[in-house]
Amino acid sequence: MTQNLYKKDAYLKINTSKVIACINNVVILESSVFYPRGGGQPGDTGTLSWGNQVAKVIDTIINETGEIEHILSDESPIPIIGETLSAEIDWDRRYLHMRMHTALHLLGSVLQYGVTGGNISTSKSRLDFDMEEPVDKESVTHQLQKLVADNHAIHSKWISQKTLGEQPELIRTMSVKPPTTDQDIRLLEIEDVDLQPCGGTHLKSTGEVGQIRIGKVEKKGKRNRRVYIELID
Repeated sequence: MTQNLYKKDAYLKINTSKVIACINNVVILESSVFYPRGGGQPGDTGTLSWGNQVAKVIDTIINETGEIEHILSDESPIPIIGETLSAEIDWDRRYLHMRMHTALHLLGSVLQYGVTGGNISTSKSRLDFDMEEPVDKESVTHQLQKLVADNHAIHSKWISQKTLGEQPELIRTMSVKPPTTDQDIRLLEIEDVDLQPCGGTHLKSTGEVGQIRIGKVEKKGKRNRRVYIELID
């Protein structure tokens, strides 16, 4: 299983690791700073470099055995097994995903309804809520901006599957549940604001989100409101 460095420190941009598997244009490393696609957050892109060779990582996923697969572009050179290389993420893109993902948690703390879906991108992101009521865009934007301005600290906690099972109210997402394994589950805590399971990459404080506003709101059914957020800066 790949050592997932992003879980301990989402601000790591680069690491050195050894290639343990290479199949066609897919490379697996002993350890990686790359976040694999999941939970509505895109997989990281970036580069793998060794000697005078540079390979472009166009996507990152995680396979069934927990190994992170770095998918290379067709024109990229392919490293050999045992090669030690440098893995570096596209930090600007990742940081926008971190700002967006944290902002979506803030949105969920304002609109306290079940979440039926979501998606993260660098330009706009969204959550789908199990709700019938209309969304007051101006009011929600104001509440989000206050949460950002208050600069709440953000931490990770780890609990057992048993403990999570005893606290089902922690799970807000209705369409995606935390994996059922014998491993502990990561909780993301925004102090005095929100606490829920999440495996994505996040900021250290809400102040880093920056200026934010509610974008388009769509009615996707009797009990479904799709709410978009946008970063202003």
